[in-house]
Amino acid sequence: MDRSFYQFVLSFRGGKKDDSMSVFAEAMFYDQSFPRDERGFDPLSRYLEEKADPEMPSVVFDELFELYQERFR
Repeated sequence: MDRSFYQFVLSFRGGKKDDSMSVFAEAMFYDQSFPRDERGFDPLSRYLEEKADPEMPSVVFDELFELYQERFR
């Protein structure tokens, strides 16, 4: 896999404000402490659980991570 999860999700930036994946991508982009080089589910999931940002819910993360795996694994 040549792209991190962060790099993959950036492709969803700029979408409609009612698109949950676009909202997630925007929030992730502005989160300076987001693990930008991470590729693994567990570390990313743990980070999001601890952060508990309402604009980055775990349900949307799960959907995005599934797409990420389909495309890059």
